[in-house]
Amino acid sequence: MIEPAIIPASDKHTATLIFLHGLDDVGKTWLDEFNAFDIPKSIPYVKFIFPTASIMKISKNNGESMASWFDVYGFDQNAKEDQESIEKASQLLNSYVEEEIKNGISPERIIIGGFSMGGAVALHTALTSPHTLGGVLALSTWLPLLGTFPKALVAGDKKMNLPILHCHGNKDTIIHINWARLSEESFKGMGFKRYIFKEYDGMDHTNWNQEMKDILVFIEQSLPKQD
Repeated sequence: MIEPAIIPASDKHTATLIFLHGLDDVGKTWLDEFNAFDIPKSIPYVKFIFPTASIMKISKNNGESMASWFDVYGFDQNAKEDQESIEKASQLLNSYVEEEIKNGISPERIIIGGFSMGGAVALHTALTSPHTLGGVLALSTWLPLLGTFPKALVAGDKKMNLPILHCHGNKDTIIHINWARLSEESFKGMGFKRYIFKEYDGMDHTNWNQEMKDILVFIEQSLPKQD
């Protein structure tokens, strides 16, 4: 297991963000991205954790080994899903959450998030976690195992106030915007009151300046500075 890339809080640590990368990537990519937009400087009380996935064989890529949170059979809503490895990834993300709670950060002061498959793990984790978290940052992603919700929702009504920022480009050629919109319909259908879907015109499977600005606003609103 590779150690996560971490940006410690430069002020009194009162909140944490845990963010998962996409397929065939490493945590440091996103550490550099958040640093490039000065996000940690703007919210110095937040600690940032960017884990790196283990190497596994990916069915979609003919069994090729790469860093991945779970096995993938295809990137569209009709593709078979590997429930076991998605749930295992959720347990791993939850273990990072538990570690932060052990260190004195309350669940409401922890945001989890991710890009692409990392975002899928974050959404699944937030909906099945025993904790009601501070928010979810879901970039260029989808809600996996749709059929298991709302049955799997833990902690009932409290989850309906979970702040979720779901960002997606309408020119995404890997995770098509229609799949993201299907997830949007599901969240609204389940009654999530603080779910926000932002669509970026012309954006492919990447991240944009405006999106990173929106992310900072979301973090500041969900994890406000404490005296």
